[in-house]
Amino acid sequence: MIRGFEIVSKYFGENIVLPRRATKNAAGYDFCAAKDFILPSVWKMNFAKILWNQFHQKKLTSEDYVGAQKELKPFLVPTGIKAYMQPNEFLLLANRSSNPLKRSLILPNGVGIVDADYYNNDSNEGEIYFQLLNFGVKDIVIKKGERIGQGIFMPFLLAEDENKPSAERAGGFGSSGK
Repeated sequence: MIRGFEIVSKYFGENIVLPRRATKNAAGYDFCAAKDFILPSVWKMNFAKILWNQFHQKKLTSEDYVGAQKELKPFLVPTGIKAYMQPNEFLLLANRSSNPLKRSLILPNGVGIVDADYYNNDSNEGEIYFQLLNFGVKDIVIKKGERIGQGIFMPFLLAEDENKPSAERAGGFGSSGK
């Protein structure tokens, strides 16, 4: 087992689609949603109220800003997939090129990085999620099995004078660097 994909155990028997390349020269493996998911429009959130009030030169409180900031966040769309790879590799998660243009969906962090030690972690078994933000004016319904992003296996290099970390991964999504 050098690199590849597996279904997360909680999705066994649910017809989860393993990532696959669409054409013979494609670099990316297409990931699909593990279940139906409603991605709300950012314009329906409290953050739009902040913009309206600012435009109309209304006074805003710090609570207004805090409330809007809590809502203006990406949503994690589950794939039901985990990836295994060599220690000197990572899986680069990228948006589908059609998502922003056709569906108003973006990855707010630009790309995602799945480290080799994310696989089978204790917190979530290494399930891969795509962070998505809907900047369109209507909610988007992502259907189970619909392609939501792509993953590309990549090697990486280390600095020769690095003070190598000794920490082990202690969790799932967003747990490295703690």
